[in-house]
Amino acid sequence: MAKKLADRVALITGATRGIGRGIAEAFLAEGAKVVVSGRSQEKGDQALAEMAAGDSAHFIAGDVREQSSVEDAVTGTIDQFGRIDILVNNAGGSSGFAPVASLSDEAWNEALNWMLNATFWATRRALQDMLTRQWGRIINISSVEGKQANKSMVSHYITNKHAINGFTKAVAFENGQLGITCNAICPGAVETDLMTDTGPEAAAALGMTYDEYVQDYAKDAAINRLNTVEEMAAVAVLLASDAGGGVTGALWDVNGGTAL
Repeated sequence: MAKKLADRVALITGATRGIGRGIAEAFLAEGAKVVVSGRSQEKGDQALAEMAAGDSAHFIAGDVREQSSVEDAVTGTIDQFGRIDILVNNAGGSSGFAPVASLSDEAWNEALNWMLNATFWATRRALQDMLTRQWGRIINISSVEGKQANKSMVSHYITNKHAINGFTKAVAFENGQLGITCNAICPGAVETDLMTDTGPEAAAALGMTYDEYVQDYAKDAAINRLNTVEEMAAVAVLLASDAGGGVTGALWDVNGGTAL
């Protein structure tokens, strides 16, 4: 059976672990050449070794909160493999959890760069290459929180994920007749390394333990569990493939039924 992404070139931000790593592995399995980016060269080297994809995988170090790093990752992908066909804007997060009345400028601006601005910077640069061939797939990793606002202390996260959904639709509208699709995946809770890193702080801000925080997400799901990285990756493969060419401007729920 032919591989769904044979000879395609993909860049996935924040892909040394978690959802991004799962998508990278799924893309490689479907024949793509993949560039993963992340802040840690050590973690990047480890990811490449574990994926054992040889010349089909490449790592570029950088911090998506910085415009130059984001643009350099796209340029580096083109330099490495000659073009960029698929962009997955996966990296993103927030810290400094607090109610709006006491949320710091630092936390707000960090979230803005980490999520919305990073998605814009990467998409703008990738489009400049995709448009020359009139083919491309842009996938933004949003969140179930981009469709609702029913949690305290995370207004900066919620706001940026809503904005990413709007940006997804705008990019889709502008480029749909040019062979380029843009969609967002809206995951529910997935217990990735990022969640275990930042979850305790978010849980504490809500007055609960980390285990209670995780179970709070699980109990709200129709499937009565968290989603998995593999479930996100399967949807990403579809959206990145030729079969996904008729889907654009869509916000795909992969949240186990937790959306309101």
